[in-house]
Amino acid sequence: MSALLEVRDLSVRFRTDRGTVQAVNAVDFDVDAGETLAIVGESGSGKSVTALSILQLIGDNGRIESGSIHFEGVDLLGLERDAIRAIRGDRIAMIFQEPMSSLNPVLTVGKQVAEPIQLHRGKTWDEAYAMAAELLGRVAIPDAANRLDDYPHHFSGGMRQRVMIAMALACEPRLIIADEPTTALDVTVQAQILALLKELTRETDAALILITHDLGVVARYADRVAVMYGGRIVETASARDLYGNPHHPYTDGLMASIPGLEGVAGSRLPTIEGQPPDLANLPPGCAFALRCPHARRECVEERPALLEVGPGHQRACHGYG
Repeated sequence: MSALLEVRDLSVRFRTDRGTVQAVNAVDFDVDAGETLAIVGESGSGKSVTALSILQLIGDNGRIESGSIHFEGVDLLGLERDAIRAIRGDRIAMIFQEPMSSLNPVLTVGKQVAEPIQLHRGKTWDEAYAMAAELLGRVAIPDAANRLDDYPHHFSGGMRQRVMIAMALACEPRLIIADEPTTALDVTVQAQILALLKELTRETDAALILITHDLGVVARYADRVAVMYGGRIVETASARDLYGNPHHPYTDGLMASIPGLEGVAGSRLPTIEGQPPDLANLPPGCAFALRCPHARRECVEERPALLEVGPGHQRACHGYG
């Protein structure tokens, strides 16, 4: 049985003043129904571009150079623009990083939640508005029916993110993509939002792609993890396996940099030395080689393939561990 989403050999480039930037380079991954896949890595590693490519939202200066993105057996890259628009917000929904810039400030929250229901489900406005009230209640917004006529600025950051989740769930999508959904929220609200997302996707058997740099979030909410660096996936495994037995030096470095309660007062957290690679001038070998304490000659000269190192566990490395 095939996965709900299958991404194969995805490469994305952007034209910039500095030349061509290879933001995503030959990326492969699957997501099954009911599964939460976390895509992690430093800023600029290609996480968000990978997610945006699924719905072809990469902007006019971006181009999907190669690959395929099959969703429910259909290659999304082969669809006309109108067909992709019909899928956005319906079968596939996206929750963006900053709800204040994603919500329209001059439209009421009720109107913004109801519109996709009316558009994709053919409901009357009254039916869609009633469903919007029900959705806001479902994401735990107090007194939901009386808040439909409020504007986004009347809500706190956490409540605005709940509105975004309500919009994403409006048409019962099969896949939800959440791009750093808890940025700028306090720790308590982060936990509430992520627990809510996990609960709602479990109820509907929807798949969730969670884009994040927070490895604590990954440990608690993800089923599987894909670690990205320099536009490529360098390791992928179940969350349990990845945390218990990382097989890539970059993953190891990320794990070591997580603060722990057992830390010694005055001691410094380990860091990954050096800077991320220039995506406009990627090296011919492993993009992590210049920062890797275990690098050898072949790492600099030859790009490692993503190969199986255990059941469901792959890594792109010439021999670490």
